Amino acid sequence: MFSRGELQINNITFGEQTSINNKRLTIEKRALQEFLLAKENRITKVNISLAKPGDSTRILCVKDVIQPWHKVSGAQAGRGTRLVLDNVAVVTCGKIVGFQEGIIDMQGPGVPYSPFSQTMNVVLEIDVIDGLTPYQHEECVRNTGLRAAAFLGKSAREITPDRMKEFSRPEDQSTNSSLPRIAYIYPLLTQGLLHDSYLLGKNAKTQLPRKIAPQLLLDGALCSGNCVSACDKNTTWHHQNNPILFELLDRHDRDLSFVGVVLASEPVRLADKEKSARKVVKLLEEMDVDGAILSKEGFGNPDADQMMLIRGCERQGIKTVALTDEFAGADGWSQSTADSCKEADAVISVGNANEKILLPPMKTLLGPIKDLSQLTGAYPQSLQEDGSLEIELQGIIGATNELGNQKLSCREV
Repeated sequence: MFSRGELQINNITFGEQTSINNKRLTIEKRALQEFLLAKENRITKVNISLAKPGDSTRILCVKDVIQPWHKVSGAQAGRGTRLVLDNVAVVTCGKIVGFQEGIIDMQGPGVPYSPFSQTMNVVLEIDVIDGLTPYQHEECVRNTGLRAAAFLGKSAREITPDRMKEFSRPEDQSTNSSLPRIAYIYPLLTQGLLHDSYLLGKNAKTQLPRKIAPQLLLDGALCSGNCVSACDKNTTWHHQNNPILFELLDRHDRDLSFVGVVLASEPVRLADKEKSARKVVKLLEEMDVDGAILSKEGFGNPDADQMMLIRGCERQGIKTVALTDEFAGADGWSQSTADSCKEADAVISVGNANEKILLPPMKTLLGPIKDLSQLTGAYPQSLQEDGSLEIELQGIIGATNELGNQKLSCREV
């Protein structure tokens, strides 16, 4: 049995001791800085700021977002109880590692496009020593964000959660044989070149495809190590709060029988894509499923992976529903995905990432302003004289997330 305890946090502030009191998270800033610097000698500086909903703050070059957590019981992954701080996020940012990090606006017209405009954010601006490779730089930032989330999560040790949710393995529960057997195909970006995902602390590239217990995913088995376009990047926070997974677990034994999760890869080579898709379909056949829900991460190259999976499933009689975003040009008239197939007749759009938005100037900028024009969706003239910013939605973290964890959609007219 695995339990998830959620502690509602309504405010964050700096103070003399890291603690939670009356739903307020107080952070001892110096202690957190010293902890992070002591753990990673390749970091030269960590600036820590707070960004709350409604603040006139723009966070630039965001690399990852992590929900603070603490495992209070059960050493084994997928067992015991994990506490999470609801409504709080650790946001890592700094000099661009790849070329596709994005932004978060805490007020203005950009707010509806990112879930992290509504969270109370502990922002880490991280500088590293000279001479690191991009892979080493990304590793420093990734591990520092995870350590900060764990540091803050410890403050929940003695606090009674506001909500406690228990999750049994679907196969451990009695099932109604008349219900459709549904699986979740959960692709992870595994292309290398800073397009990486991490499973149980190791690069997922050599571990996929594979079947995995939902409880492992709920217990933090996945984290992001990629620098893909901000709009459809699955941050670590997205992996921790996957709405598809929660919905399937909630509806299990009511109107469907949730039979499990298959993690799929999104490699680069065509032969690897075909091999991965065949293995996923074989796993689903072994699970005797009637249908599958298929998400995605990224666009362009991963579009081919998604279509191969749809085609393979449908040809084996496995009804498949997929989620994807679109890159249909600013006017919406361009081809919206890089690949398609006739079997893809049940596809949910989560928005057009090429749409442009004008974001007003903000009083506070966190992150390297000089790197702004290199962000995905930006261009050399994006920054206006008054400080406003014209950018495509693909530059906003989570704007068209393909787990469906945002508010956008598209429809044919």
